[in-house]
Amino acid sequence: MTTSQQFLVRAAARNNAEWCAAMCRAHGVTGEFGAEAWAASVRTPLYYPDAVTLEPDTDRDALVARIDTVSPGASVKDSFADLELAEAGFRVLFEAQWIHRSAGAPASATEQGPPELVWEVAHDPHTLRAWALAWDDGAGDADLFRPGLLADPDTFVILGRSAADTDDDADGRVVAGAVASRSEHVVGVSNVFARDGGPDAAWPVVLHALARLFPTLPVVGYEQGDDLAVALRYGFEPIGPLRVWTHHG
Repeated sequence: MTTSQQFLVRAAARNNAEWCAAMCRAHGVTGEFGAEAWAASVRTPLYYPDAVTLEPDTDRDALVARIDTVSPGASVKDSFADLELAEAGFRVLFEAQWIHRSAGAPASATEQGPPELVWEVAHDPHTLRAWALAWDDGAGDADLFRPGLLADPDTFVILGRSAADTDDDADGRVVAGAVASRSEHVVGVSNVFARDGGPDAAWPVVLHALARLFPTLPVVGYEQGDDLAVALRYGFEPIGPLRVWTHHG
């Protein structure tokens, strides 16, 4: 891994930890940043880890001691895929790749956003709820995204609507979106979705929004499998592996 990639992975891990911390605050959960990791001592919201490593070679025992492994569902985001947590009662949930796209990277015509879609940033609970229902697509987890997120100055919930119908009551017409998390060196993107067409339909409008909102910041995130392949087609590059562990005790 080059020095530039090492910097970007550290920046991506820090950015992701800051996003996890923002989500936790919206749920009334407080986490703490340490030199090696961010961690919360109580159970975090669904899909969000109890700890995120910020540096390679994090002290395993010290990290595990900072989280609740008694309650079901503890998880750790091993940002450098270099921890061995099996002896502490964890198993690998999934592996993925951090991804990076340079600031100001040229966009092809297909990345300008479909002409039938317009994007906006959610600024009120009604719009956030419309986004969450579209993201959830009936799975029952829309309540994960709470109005407290709107108070975070570095969290931007991006939604794409049909240009033919953008009135405030068009809850069912949010067709694509993502969450952007701004930090010191990068902007992180997560929760990329489109109701039809998957990430191939979502990335054009999301990249268009990111280019307007954060023209000087590199974009980072992580993906796996087919979603990773799509992101690479839209100008991202893989910069390093990560691993998520879940406790099975």
